[in-house]
Amino acid sequence: MRAIEQENKRLKDILPKNYSRDELDKRRLGNVVDLFTNIQLVDRTNNRDLLGETYQYCLRKFAENEGKRAGEFYTPESVVKTLVEVLQPFNGRVYDPCCGSGGMFVQFAKFIENHSQNLRGISVYGQDANPTTRKLALMNLAIHGIESDLGQFNADTFHNDLHPQLKANFILVNPPFNLSDWNDGSLNDDKRWKYGLPPNGNANFAWLQHMIFHLAPNGKLVLVLANGSLSSQSGGEGEIRRKIIEADLVEGIIAMPTQLFSSTQIPVSLWFVSRNKKQAGKTLFIDARKMKTMVTRRLRELNSEDVAKIADTFIAFQSGTFENVKGFSGVVDTLEIAKQDYILTPGRYVGIEEQEDDGEPFEEKMARLTGELGELWKKSHKLENEIKGRIGRLGDEI
Repeated sequence: MRAIEQENKRLKDILPKNYSRDELDKRRLGNVVDLFTNIQLVDRTNNRDLLGETYQYCLRKFAENEGKRAGEFYTPESVVKTLVEVLQPFNGRVYDPCCGSGGMFVQFAKFIENHSQNLRGISVYGQDANPTTRKLALMNLAIHGIESDLGQFNADTFHNDLHPQLKANFILVNPPFNLSDWNDGSLNDDKRWKYGLPPNGNANFAWLQHMIFHLAPNGKLVLVLANGSLSSQSGGEGEIRRKIIEADLVEGIIAMPTQLFSSTQIPVSLWFVSRNKKQAGKTLFIDARKMKTMVTRRLRELNSEDVAKIADTFIAFQSGTFENVKGFSGVVDTLEIAKQDYILTPGRYVGIEEQEDDGEPFEEKMARLTGELGELWKKSHKLENEIKGRIGRLGDEI
């Protein structure tokens, strides 16, 4: 571990060096050393990053076992892929103010490499409040060969912004959902709250405004937020949301399936915000709640076809070739959102999915369904009389 730190100065004091403590089983430790000594960590046939993939695998398994605590360091890979594929980032400054274990940055780098681009065109910035999580991120980024600036120490983003002057081209964030007691009053006059002071009971719009503050003139951000942020009116959140919409910053909203996160069952949506929207005055809504593949009894994920469909929909919207798909996607202007009291729930704007015609003529179907309803009513009356009779035999009446 010391040798690795000497070769990689950014990992100084990050790696653990307590493997000689008495409570560790030396035989098992020896087996681990032998395993990593003999394993081939580079697949030269297709240039796969086996060590990086192994680290990501371990993070995913830790997250599944950790439950609620997993939200501190892990964002599901299919969610991150969706964010990156829609943003289509290739170069510039990338920022994540609560970066967890660095999964956003890793997927960002993979996207660039998959499109035969050079990682030297990006600069990575981030921070995290949890010291252990920050170490996970530094190791993750080092393993994947990603240069980064995560600050000199762990720090709370709201009270100690480690990159106060940064204006990022791309921001990807999965902040803690519905964080409370984030402001002790010292932040009330902070310059980041351009659209209104967020309530102390919920930091959702504090995160959103922090990102907007750090956006470059043509910057884009994508943020994972609990669904309540789409419609909440409490604590002034509705007014903040209205001002952000009227500033023409919201480019798209995606309602995600449930059970994507091992850490919470809270339903979430993806917010896509842009300083310079290609379709000014319009917002794309996608209802992806039916997109899901079960990977365990408790967890779902978006498969590659789902991610591609969402990304292609965004690309079509931005290029002006988009066509509404009832029940899945729709585009509306700001005036229509205003008519809905600035509520951003996709279900209000995508409509109801068209049902396939089963070929049964309307008159015949109406007659059949009416007959079935009549039979059900007869059965309900019979059961009602039977219940009254049994209660009557007990000496009571209805």
